[in-house]
Amino acid sequence: MIRLIRPTLKYKTKALAYRQEHFEHGEQIINGSELFDKTESYEEWIKTVKDNENAETVNPNWVVTDTFFAVNNEDEIVGIIDLRHTLNEFLKDFGNCGYSVRPSQRRKGYATEMLRQILDVARKADMKELHLSVEKDNLPSVKTIVRNGGVYERSFDFEGEQADVYRIEL
Repeated sequence: MIRLIRPTLKYKTKALAYRQEHFEHGEQIINGSELFDKTESYEEWIKTVKDNENAETVNPNWVVTDTFFAVNNEDEIVGIIDLRHTLNEFLKDFGNCGYSVRPSQRRKGYATEMLRQILDVARKADMKELHLSVEKDNLPSVKTIVRNGGVYERSFDFEGEQADVYRIEL
């Protein structure tokens, strides 16, 4: 159905179209995109993503992170997901993983499959568990997390919004 691939220059046009679709739907934040929503240059974003994959080159304010496009059988980007190998003080509420699905491709099971596949990546990285946060009213994402073994852990407030943290044991 989908496969996770690392972003490359080959996907520049498709990635920019993916981002634009989010913007056209009023979504200025693209979860799991390692700030792709804030980056002017696709080439600079690719360099940042690549640098953040390695403990020796990761931005000192970040943690080692793997970022993937989810592409369908037609080689179109349907989602993006990242995996943060550790949590720093800032990330303790946001968790190890963020993801988003292209607005026109939602409700097709892509997020559930993306998260399932990232769990395999986490296992290969010898991670023992993942923490994921989700806004309380984002029921599709809550279902995605629960379908992948997520168990409610705690709640927190962020900028006036209520969110929950779920844990997935690997």
